[in-house]
Amino acid sequence: MHITQRLAAVLSAVLRPSLAPSYTSQSAWTVLRVVAGLVMIHNGLDKLADIESFAQAYVSVIGLPFPIFFSYVAAYTELLGAPLLALGLFTRPAAAGLLSTMLVAMYHHIKVAGFSIPYLELSMLYASCFLFFTVNGAGLFSIDALLSGWLSASMFGQQEQQRDTLESSYKVRETASK
Repeated sequence: MHITQRLAAVLSAVLRPSLAPSYTSQSAWTVLRVVAGLVMIHNGLDKLADIESFAQAYVSVIGLPFPIFFSYVAAYTELLGAPLLALGLFTRPAAAGLLSTMLVAMYHHIKVAGFSIPYLELSMLYASCFLFFTVNGAGLFSIDALLSGWLSASMFGQQEQQRDTLESSYKVRETASK
């Protein structure tokens, strides 16, 4: 094999996206989910520490009605959604809620400072992570995956039980008709 062929093979392996789930990619997925969830918790705590100040500085500025109410909604979305995301429990709805808070934060930053990357970068990174989990779910190493497997197994067991009942009733009818 020529050096150019080897180089092409190595580059191809490095650049090829991982479409098939592997334990390595699922582990990285889990790390991203846990880190994004854990570091988001403090945002909700910060809002609750001085809800009136947050409402005036952030929510009123963008023109939302009932700033105190929406400040509580944002705070509790973060306080409940972030741990759920970290655990991988009800991940899609939790991530969707967190994504919505980050979209509002991005709107606030744009309204206050324009398209300034230093103001937008953190909320954009959070929003990207939450969008990923809203679309893709929690991944293999999550409570969602355990629950999904359990629900699928119990549904499969019920289907198997119904099939067995139908087969036995069919056999009884077949025997009776002879």
